[in-house]
Amino acid sequence: MPEPLLTLSGVHTHIGQYHILQGVDLVVPRGGLSVLLGRNGAGKTTTLRTIMGLWKASAGSIVFDGRDITKMATPDIANLGIAYVPESMAVFSSLTVRENLYLAARSGPLDQARVDWICGFFPALKKFWNYPAGNLSGGQKQMVAIARAIVEPRKLLLVDEPTKGLAPAIVQSLIAAFRELKDTDTTILLVEQNFNFVRSLGDTVGVMDDGRVVHAGSMALLATDDELQQRLLGLSLDSHQ
Repeated sequence: MPEPLLTLSGVHTHIGQYHILQGVDLVVPRGGLSVLLGRNGAGKTTTLRTIMGLWKASAGSIVFDGRDITKMATPDIANLGIAYVPESMAVFSSLTVRENLYLAARSGPLDQARVDWICGFFPALKKFWNYPAGNLSGGQKQMVAIARAIVEPRKLLLVDEPTKGLAPAIVQSLIAAFRELKDTDTTILLVEQNFNFVRSLGDTVGVMDDGRVVHAGSMALLATDDELQQRLLGLSLDSHQ
């Protein structure tokens, strides 16, 4: 097992009166792609938002690349090399596709070679380069959100349900993009409900229930063990091919 890039230890998160995360323990190995599975309301999105500092942990610790980021502000966490793609996409609707990507390029002007690489996976971005992002379809906005997160190299990419609303052909492009990212220095933590998608990409997996990680291990093991799938998820991944 590679050394951890990210470690959550006993993390609790309260949102108002609600106790959402109830002692999350999670290790994300450096390199590759880790997946969070679980039913709706299990705490997956809250975990990503807590890592990013959008919601603050009320107890426990979050250590990224050897540094405790539990109490850090979101901009400071982003500056360490973490990018977040929320399920809502959150594109700047009045800005063009180019302007959305330009704002995400923290180190300066867009690297044209990097843009060309991204557009190789998502050709629609080039087609709509000067269109307001708000005029795009849901799937196209998702492309903008993902492209914005990877417009510069990141150490860790947090992605919440990237295939939601995407056509099958775009999902295949996304698989290709994530596979190439896995070969770089980018580590990916992915929340996803498309089981066939994560089975083809995931290296490690955590299954959440009631605000805790109830299972952690190899994605390959979960993908080939119907009994384990039924026990943890109440379904078989094979039924979702």
